[in-house]
Amino acid sequence: MSDPLDLARAAMAGLPMLRGDPVRLGGMTNLVFRVGPHVLRIPGKGTEEYIDRANEAVAAQEAARAGVSPEVVHADPGTGLMVTRLIDGAVTMSPEAFRTRPGAPARAGEVFRRLHGSGAAFPFRFELFGMIDGYLGVLATKDVALPDGYHDIVREAAAIRSLLERDPPPLVASHCDPLCENFLDDGGRMWLVDWEYCGMNDPMWDLGDLSVEAGFDEGQEEEMLRAYFRGEPPAKDRARMVVHKAMCDLLWTLWGLIQLANANPAEDFRAYADTRFARCRALMATHGFARHLAVLGR
Repeated sequence: MSDPLDLARAAMAGLPMLRGDPVRLGGMTNLVFRVGPHVLRIPGKGTEEYIDRANEAVAAQEAARAGVSPEVVHADPGTGLMVTRLIDGAVTMSPEAFRTRPGAPARAGEVFRRLHGSGAAFPFRFELFGMIDGYLGVLATKDVALPDGYHDIVREAAAIRSLLERDPPPLVASHCDPLCENFLDDGGRMWLVDWEYCGMNDPMWDLGDLSVEAGFDEGQEEEMLRAYFRGEPPAKDRARMVVHKAMCDLLWTLWGLIQLANANPAEDFRAYADTRFARCRALMATHGFARHLAVLGR
């Protein structure tokens, strides 16, 4: 059974709250469907290699209690099937929507502020360099080549790791994978969905990663930061955000290569990985990046 709608109907047979015809929605690695007032998520092939579904289920429920994510109606840590309430009238975001919907970067900053300040406790710690090692371990079993120079940049990142660990902020419940499509916006507020990669993390990871995913310009980035901090962001927090912009590309390069190895047809993951790695190297080579590292070293 490989037809997505057939897979949805088969999953629905064991979920009595789902009634009606499934309608396919988006998703890069998973199958996502609207079924009446609910959203059904079916995990993608191979995701069990690197996603802890028990952690995801707990985090999705915690995020819903914090008021930043839809209610979880059903979550099966064994199969990864998840059902959430549909948020009526909300638009799934994209880079274009972040550019054209007035106030969108500020609303993203506000939802991050609510999440990070909620006191929610996620069972997993998102540890950047440990995840890089883990993804490299997965790729060691695959027939996929790393971009030229990847290990050189990882070695350079060791010094960055020392700076990030010099005066670390308190870890907070973080989304950790803020793709634009993981934001839902009704024009007044935003919600976050998809908690597969979440964990306790430096809060500036979320802001830096969204800036990369949405292609924010300086004005959009400033709008997000000022909404998050409700004023001028501290210099060290701004610096951490910029450094994480490079580090998220370093990590997600490997994620893209895992998708390539797993024959995920959602997009050209060779190009995805190469583009992310090139962007990481380019940012790390700028004078501005060096200035932010100097701020962290003070």
